[in-house]
Amino acid sequence: MCLSHENWSLTQLSFLIHDTASSIDASFQTVSANHEDRTVRWNNENFSCHVFNVDGSCLGVPIRADFGGIIRNSVGFYLSGFSGFIPISTDILFAELTAIQRGLRLAVEMGIEELVCYSNSMLSIKLLTGHVLNYHVYAVLIQEIKELLSSRNFTVHHCLREGNQCADYMAKLGANSNEDLSHATPPSDLLPLNRSDAMETIYSRA
Repeated sequence: MCLSHENWSLTQLSFLIHDTASSIDASFQTVSANHEDRTVRWNNENFSCHVFNVDGSCLGVPIRADFGGIIRNSVGFYLSGFSGFIPISTDILFAELTAIQRGLRLAVEMGIEELVCYSNSMLSIKLLTGHVLNYHVYAVLIQEIKELLSSRNFTVHHCLREGNQCADYMAKLGANSNEDLSHATPPSDLLPLNRSDAMETIYSRA
C-alpha cells in the first residue's frame, strides 16, 4: 500500500514473496558457484529446437499487467512474437502464465512440434512442472498450459533475466498498447537485442 497507494492482492503478495525468496536463494548459490555458473546468455541450456522466451510484468500508475513473447529457431532467427495487456488484472503471476499460454497457442498454430519455453518466473515454472492443488486461483489456466505442453514435445525451463531481454522488451510493448498484437516481423528496436542473443553474448551475474 506504500507504493503509489495501490492495494496488492494476496496472490500478488505471494508471488513477490516467492520471487524474492528465489532471488535470495540464487544469490547464495552464486557465492559457491564457479565462474561459468555466473554467466548467462540466451538459450543457456543449448537446446537445438525452437526457442520461446516469455515475460510478464506490472508497470505504471495505475498498474497495468502486460505480457509478451518471442519465438525463434535455435540460432536466434526471429519467427514470430506477440505482446498485450490484461485489463482485468494487476497480478504479475497471471501475466506470466498468460504469456506462456498465448505463446504455446501460437506455437501450435504455427505447426511447431518441438519447442522449449524459457521464463524468468520461477514460481510459474514450479506451478507448471509440479503438482497444483485444484483450488489454486489459476488452476484452470495452469491446467490448460499443461495440456498444451503435453500435446507436443514442449517443455518449460527457468532462465535468468539477462537471458530473457527480448521477451522483456515485448512485454513492455504490451504495457503501451490497449490491444493484443501479433508481430510477424520484429519491431525495429528489438533488432539489436535479438542480434546480441544470436551472437551468444554472455552476461555476468557476478
